[in-house]
Amino acid sequence: MRTRSSPLLPATATAVLIACGTDADPSGSTHATIVETIGDTTVVRTLSGSVWGTEATLVPEVTIGELDGPEEYLFGSIRSIAVADDGTIHVLDFQAQHVRVFDSLGVYLETLGRRGEGPGEFSEAEAIAVLPDGRLAVRDPENQRVTVFGPGPGQVAEWRYTGSIQTLSPLYTDTRGRTWLLAGDLDRVDALVMEITLLDPEGTPLDTIPTPTSDYEVPVVRAEAPGLRMTYGVPFAPRFHWTVHPSGHFLTGLSSDYRIELARDDGVLRIERSQDPVPAADAERVYQRDVTTGRIRWSLPDWEWDGPAIPEHKPFFRGLLAGRDGRIWVQLSTEGRPVENAYHDPDDPGSFPVTWEEEIRYDVFEPDGTYLGVVVASEGFSSFPAPVFRGGQVWAVSEDEQGVERVVRYRIRVGGGRESVGAASPSY
Repeated sequence: MRTRSSPLLPATATAVLIACGTDADPSGSTHATIVETIGDTTVVRTLSGSVWGTEATLVPEVTIGELDGPEEYLFGSIRSIAVADDGTIHVLDFQAQHVRVFDSLGVYLETLGRRGEGPGEFSEAEAIAVLPDGRLAVRDPENQRVTVFGPGPGQVAEWRYTGSIQTLSPLYTDTRGRTWLLAGDLDRVDALVMEITLLDPEGTPLDTIPTPTSDYEVPVVRAEAPGLRMTYGVPFAPRFHWTVHPSGHFLTGLSSDYRIELARDDGVLRIERSQDPVPAADAERVYQRDVTTGRIRWSLPDWEWDGPAIPEHKPFFRGLLAGRDGRIWVQLSTEGRPVENAYHDPDDPGSFPVTWEEEIRYDVFEPDGTYLGVVVASEGFSSFPAPVFRGGQVWAVSEDEQGVERVVRYRIRVGGGRESVGAASPSY
């Protein structure tokens, strides 16, 4: 069943929209939204409820990866995944330095690349993405190039670029076929200056633009000694987050408030949601403080915490992501729970017998700011590497208790069996 978003009112002044709750909503709450136009900014503020009317969950459909079995189904360390329009799944194994390709049902098809410096080879490949025409792009900063496979079998191209840095960020592409490469000024020793090299569909540089920034300064704790300087962000302090939307614009937000902005050709879309911040339990705050202290004491055994206090509430969100269909996924902060640390090392001051984990939950919005609802991830679901979102499906890495990594395709199930299939037509 296709979920339809509540229509947003084209507003030149403040407008209020209240839609009835869905049948699946046990509480009978309504979906209330305010839409307001301020200059070139359209504000969509969800006051209560959602289109789905209830929580959605992720149901596994296809699983790729085994503990023992054929080599092509064994993964060492999955760093990045990418999915083509036909459902073909590409998996970058950072340990093996190659990309394995599987069909939509998880059947192995081929392996692309290998470790090396020659054509079609990787040195430290770290992220992949599928271009709109189906070609696969692989970011390899150690070789300072993007290797592109396709569109035909055996076809390989190399896009050279400078200022390459190693990063855990995804490889961004947009619907115009452009590739967004994170780069940096490697001659700066005081701080890493981040910028983006924008490539056209054939790998020709178009522009160099700075990454989004904020005036907000993250509170930090510092430890110094002769020849040594260490800086750590204060746990649970808000952060400024950004990602690249497939429309070719930045999606940004400072997590001190539930406010997210998407740049558009005709202005800015601001998404807001009325929500209370999640409290940070006292025991969890103590744990986070002890973890930071333990890391610093590896180098400075007598160091004592003298930085800002850890906030009593968590930031509203932990990250921003964009689906291939233009939907906006906001990874939320959630209540922590203590779990036994199976890898506890008594000799490691940064290791503790108990760790804290958070349930992974996402708020999902249509490209026009309509709030669809919350998606709760299943056991083993990992938010790294970045999942792939498209319509009613999600592809992500899952890790079991033995540490075996797999790639899983999930479907979004809303409430008592209803599914969100597809997405509204993007209006970038």
